[in-house]
Amino acid sequence: MDFTRILPEECQSLIISLTSPADACRSAMVSPSLRSVADSDAVWEKFLPCDYNSILSSSSSLLSLGKKELYSHLSSHPVLIRNGTMSFQLEKGSGKKCYMLGARALSIIWGDTPSYWTWTSERDSRFPEVAELKLVWWLDVKGKMETRILSPNTNYAAYLVFRLRRRHTSGFRRRTVGLNVNIDGMVPREAQRVSLDSRDEPQHVRERGDEWMEVEMGEFWSECGDDGTVEFGLKEIDTSYHKRGLIIEGIEIRPKDIGS
Repeated sequence: MDFTRILPEECQSLIISLTSPADACRSAMVSPSLRSVADSDAVWEKFLPCDYNSILSSSSSLLSLGKKELYSHLSSHPVLIRNGTMSFQLEKGSGKKCYMLGARALSIIWGDTPSYWTWTSERDSRFPEVAELKLVWWLDVKGKMETRILSPNTNYAAYLVFRLRRRHTSGFRRRTVGLNVNIDGMVPREAQRVSLDSRDEPQHVRERGDEWMEVEMGEFWSECGDDGTVEFGLKEIDTSYHKRGLIIEGIEIRPKDIGS
């Protein structure tokens, strides 16, 4: 029995919207009549975050797209928000929110001192500027995000997105830095020690597929409607040696253990 001839289109839309984006795409291949329902705005708006209009308020061209097209775009192309200091994206399979704090959104000790850090553009970065470490002994980088903007009931992980200059890099080979993630109001976690040189930590430092490297800083649980903040830190304060050659694109926060 063809239920598309029995159920009203509104009921079909509701049923499909209660599944997943992948299921909606599979439903669209069943028959031409079901495709029009499965591809409809009524279905795909349910897969978008409820606050997508406010997140994309400065991107009128995106808001003019059909809802399936918008979902597809957001799951494959990060969109710059907050004056280009942060990016927003959707995890393709689940529609959960992903953000990246660009280097300009981070607090970098001596970040405005040109002899220590410089701000430059990189052709393959999503952001207008990245931070390049020229020379410091004390490395301290922090980021902060409001947890209410994240998807609820989701296990997130934070990743430092970076690269090391092929030449003129020192202080990172066979040495570790401290990485941590902490939720305000909770007992601070001890920083994990990881080398940023992939030759030292091939199991932790990995290529992202966009010419950048990443290393996990830690994970945390996002509850429903939290009004707190989550903080991210990179620190190495051993002043017996100097550090240089690190380029920071940002810190990415995305759902963990969810397949694409």
